[in-house]
Amino acid sequence: MSWGQPRSLQARQLLAASLGLVAFLALAGYALDRAFLETAESNLYQRMRSYALAYADADFARDGTFIPPYTPPDPRFDRPGSGLYAEVVLPNGHWDSGSSIGPVLPESELLPAMVETFEGPLPITEIDGEVGQAYRYGRGLIWDPDQNSDVDEFPYTIYILEDTTALSRQVEVFREALWRYLGGAGLILLLLQGLILRWSLRPLRRVIDELKRVQRGVISRMSERHPRELAPLAESINAFIEIERENLDQQRNTLADLAHSLKTPLAVLRARLDDDAPENELREDVDLQLRRMNDLVSYQLARAASSGHALFSAPIDIEPHAEQLVRSLEKVYAGKGVLCEFDVAEGSQFLGEPGDLQELLGNLLENAFKWARSRVLLTVKPGETAPNRRPGLLLAVDDDGPGVPPEKVALILQRGVRGDERVQGHGIGLAIVQDIVRAYRGVLDVRASDELGGARFEVQLPPRL
Repeated sequence: MSWGQPRSLQARQLLAASLGLVAFLALAGYALDRAFLETAESNLYQRMRSYALAYADADFARDGTFIPPYTPPDPRFDRPGSGLYAEVVLPNGHWDSGSSIGPVLPESELLPAMVETFEGPLPITEIDGEVGQAYRYGRGLIWDPDQNSDVDEFPYTIYILEDTTALSRQVEVFREALWRYLGGAGLILLLLQGLILRWSLRPLRRVIDELKRVQRGVISRMSERHPRELAPLAESINAFIEIERENLDQQRNTLADLAHSLKTPLAVLRARLDDDAPENELREDVDLQLRRMNDLVSYQLARAASSGHALFSAPIDIEPHAEQLVRSLEKVYAGKGVLCEFDVAEGSQFLGEPGDLQELLGNLLENAFKWARSRVLLTVKPGETAPNRRPGLLLAVDDDGPGVPPEKVALILQRGVRGDERVQGHGIGLAIVQDIVRAYRGVLDVRASDELGGARFEVQLPPRL
């Protein structure tokens, strides 16, 4: 893999999780190591304190000489250079245990009564001359002689020293076992982490596999068996696939319809040329067929323009577009005196292409103005809602005209068919409306108007992504 190529999601997550695991194990190991060291030092302190208290139970001679216990609290106090040492500091001298013969220990001083110290590690010289370290515990005491003694009370201090050999060996053994076990646990956790990561990314790999199968044409769309987190992605991809296929079919149909529609006028022109018709008749026929072809081309261009809506279009405010269209139509039909009323919910928006909205509103409103006697009503309200989708839309145009009989509804929605041949038009406006509504997976309903008594053209668009 080149340095410029982004890492896969699995590699990214595995790397991040591995770094986090290593950091956690390092911090955990450090914390356990410190905890063990503090515990070991605490145990050493308690042990040395108990040795000091054992020596504190010893006695003094009448002349103030320290008399050690007959049996030391630990046999190492009698073995030279054993690593465990006892020292009693007196005002005029000191006493050392047998183990202190040979090693060079730190200098000691008297401590105030009832004062404890725990120091270390301090430098010492072992019996073999090697430089070592030792912990030292000190406790300040006062000897209170009885009445028969010739000596007054005096302070003294008991010191217990222990080299770090035993403690260092314990810490070394603990650290070796700690990092061995933590390392083994880390390897096992990394393995489990890789398996869990591979298992958790399996749905994403399935999505990728389905996408490749869609590209190869093995399947026509993504399946719906995906986790909740990937379901919106699969729905969006399916929506893109369907839109692209519909656009391709629409383009093919448009070209096929245009070719089929132009075939007849061209055939008529060819026949008239072959018949050697008079110039006047030929001019009239050419003019008629050219106007017909112009109407057909305009219709097919309008149809193609209305089919290019985007899946994730930005919301468009409906009211400004409607007001602009109504102002233009009121001027065109000023002789009829038709007025348009608005019942538009605040903030109503169209989720699609501006051209689609213009075609939709323009054809519905123009049709209503054409047939209305004096009143037209535009109603826009929010439609159905669905989780994780933008709300739908209800758009209706009512007029007070003669209305549309139920048996003629299907007829007027056909291309090129007019509701009344006496009314000027090409009969394609409502067909364009129906194509736009179908492209947005909506429903166009034509029925009698309860508000104005004429016809009601109602468009319901479903929620969108």
